Amino acid sequence: MIGGQAVIEGVMMRGPHWVSVAVRRPDGSIATHTRRADSLLARYRPLNLPLLRGAIVLYEALVLGVQALLLSANETLGEEEKLSRWEAGLSLAIGLGLGIGLFFVLPTLLLRAVEGWFRHPLALNLGEGLVRVALVVGYIWGIARIQDLQRVFAYHGAEHKAVNAFEAKAPLIPSVVQSYSRLHLRCGTSFILIVMLLALLLFSLLGRPPLPLRILSRILLIPVIAGLGYEVIRGGARFPWMRPLVIPGLWLQRLTTREPDDGQVEVAIAALEEVVRREGGEISSRLARE
Repeated sequence: MIGGQAVIEGVMMRGPHWVSVAVRRPDGSIATHTRRADSLLARYRPLNLPLLRGAIVLYEALVLGVQALLLSANETLGEEEKLSRWEAGLSLAIGLGLGIGLFFVLPTLLLRAVEGWFRHPLALNLGEGLVRVALVVGYIWGIARIQDLQRVFAYHGAEHKAVNAFEAKAPLIPSVVQSYSRLHLRCGTSFILIVMLLALLLFSLLGRPPLPLRILSRILLIPVIAGLGYEVIRGGARFPWMRPLVIPGLWLQRLTTREPDDGQVEVAIAALEEVVRREGGEISSRLARE
């Protein structure tokens, strides 16, 4: 499977062994950076266990995503404005901290303040889960209205269109790729919503422990929930009977994607073709060895 993400004026595409970032430079040319990035799941088959592989995929997506954002930013900024790896790493750490605080800790604190309204622990935890989902949807709705992010969301749509066309074995040319949907079953937006819904169900079973333990359980269970979310997204893409589970994520993608122009689709195709070519070479080499 090949997937990707939007970056600043570009798209990152990734397969099991290779990752490529294509960026539209200020002069109109497309810069493509491709490198080998073997997934831990490809290198160590025993790690391909349900739940565990989802946590690994999330970790790799975060690392490669930040690297791709740094690369794209430096392609589009002037020489004096380029970001360092230290600055990118600090941004990731702050972003993760804020995300965990806003979407996992804050709902727990808010419901703690009105805990007396809920007689049963199940009702308390379900209420906390609903607040968590509302915060995520509200946050995405809010950033979707920021004008400066509209081009990023258009590149997000271009990335989905290119992958959809590739999976349909269609010619990778802008006029054909444009006819495909800007929504995709394996999108990270869908993953986020699935994680929040799973958190609602899982946390509802944990009773009413003291507040410190309640907050700690929310944080420590994030990898478990991410692993479950990955299995749901993967299953929804492979099995039609699981498709209804990922439909809400497709609705949410309408906020985080926009219809791209042909130039943006061209950038997505450039990144995709590089990964497909390198992954094809990897497969041929492996077959020759075998």
